[in-house]
Amino acid sequence: MKHILVIDDDQHIGDLLQEALTKQGYRVSRAYSGTEALLLVGAARPDLVLLDLMLPGLSGEELLPRLRGIPVIVVSAKAAVSSKVELLLGGAADYITKPFELRELLARVAVALRGAAAPQNAPLAFSDLRLDPASHQVSAGGVPVRLTRTEYAILKLLLHNPSQVVTKSLLLDRIAEDTPDCTESSLKMHVSNLRKKLRQAGGREYIEAVWGIGFKLIEA
Repeated sequence: MKHILVIDDDQHIGDLLQEALTKQGYRVSRAYSGTEALLLVGAARPDLVLLDLMLPGLSGEELLPRLRGIPVIVVSAKAAVSSKVELLLGGAADYITKPFELRELLARVAVALRGAAAPQNAPLAFSDLRLDPASHQVSAGGVPVRLTRTEYAILKLLLHNPSQVVTKSLLLDRIAEDTPDCTESSLKMHVSNLRKKLRQAGGREYIEAVWGIGFKLIEA
């Protein structure tokens, strides 16, 4: 059973997260300050941390460098892009802004835990799609496909989550780590170009648009 530590001094949000995560089969611990969190981490290392930034004692920003080696999803009301970029570069695995959709947060938790368990350069595959992170080579139906940096980042995230819809906001937040040129207005164009290239190589559709939500891979 995966162990998740929720670090948040807001009782209501902490209760909400604990209930939802427990229903998903995770073991949940709670900390209400940065200092308490360090004590808990020292006693029982969690598989994932959900970290608020505005904490009594040590702040979330001060605590993050002390959680090296543990995937951390920052859950904060600070919505500025500069804050997100700084924390992602500082070691956070992901960042979600309060107020959040519970379904999306649970999806991000699953992605972060899966990413922590998988070797970073392990080849990714779904049906006859192949992506090799070590060589950056992609193929569909055995035919090599040349992708832009942004198209590659989108496909890599979809392949990490082959059985679920990846939301537009999750795509935008996560691929920002690999490519800076994808915005909300240009995402549709990048996905359209990616779908076209894969279709030309493999002779079929590989990506489905789920209206109003995001995108998912299509099983052959």
